[in-house]
Amino acid sequence: MARFPVTALRSVELGTPDLDRSVKFYCDVWGLALVARVDGIVYLRATGRDHHVVALYQSEQPELGAVTFRVASPDDLASIADRTVAEGARLLCGPAPNAAPDGGVAMTIRAPEGGILRFVHGDIGHAPGPQQGDRPERLAHVNLNSTDVDRSAAFYERALGFRLTDRSKAMAFVRCNSDHHAVVIAAAGVNGLNHVAFLMPSLEAVMRGSGRMIDAGFPIAWGVGRHGPGDNVFSYFIDPVGTVIEYTAEVLQVDDSYVVRGPDHWVWPPGRTDQWGIAPPKAEHVKAAQLSVRYAAP
Repeated sequence: MARFPVTALRSVELGTPDLDRSVKFYCDVWGLALVARVDGIVYLRATGRDHHVVALYQSEQPELGAVTFRVASPDDLASIADRTVAEGARLLCGPAPNAAPDGGVAMTIRAPEGGILRFVHGDIGHAPGPQQGDRPERLAHVNLNSTDVDRSAAFYERALGFRLTDRSKAMAFVRCNSDHHAVVIAAAGVNGLNHVAFLMPSLEAVMRGSGRMIDAGFPIAWGVGRHGPGDNVFSYFIDPVGTVIEYTAEVLQVDDSYVVRGPDHWVWPPGRTDQWGIAPPKAEHVKAAQLSVRYAAP
């Protein structure tokens, strides 16, 4: 497989107007665990090796503070900084020793559409916890809204070394490892966060996690179903402050032989929203939530 300078999606930083409520939800209901609370930021881990997959902080309204990726080597930090600036991004800091609890060396940019992207190498990890049948293992992907999908996808390809895996009418799917996609870019009238997807161990885990969410008073917002691009199972929810989150599993694994398919391929029969034909049409309040979380202001 071709070498990727970025090797994985690691974590997201989410602003919330009710920090205590959000921490309680993500720990007690969604299935994450508290790692650290430093300088007003709460770090939460899944069952996998990543130091954390979500960092929560207080904000006036829900917002996406940053998306963090792991890179292959320290040299990649400098080369990514150069390429991203050449493609219209702004270097905010680094590469430099990372003072946050995840450690290592970090570099941060503001991408052309306004989102903050963070890159780390040598970050602290955990020994994986025991696999639990209804708890997330790691992040699967982040879905970002864009007013210009092709321009945004080109930035990930040219500046970050991602590869386009598939292109539907409304979305571009780009990858940085064997997962079909780490970032999905969705056509929208605004730039910001569409949703964050958490990888579960299996379809069974998606169903059990969904049952736990329903028991806690959080109904399924969309799904359960199986996507087209990526072939992954999905179940969408809306967290207590309005951020859309997803349990997913069975993400398609690809290599350099995978053939990119375009909008003419990814077409459903009328009324169908997933491969199985089980997921109902997405409700308007869910569509609105997927457009409501913007990037943190400069």
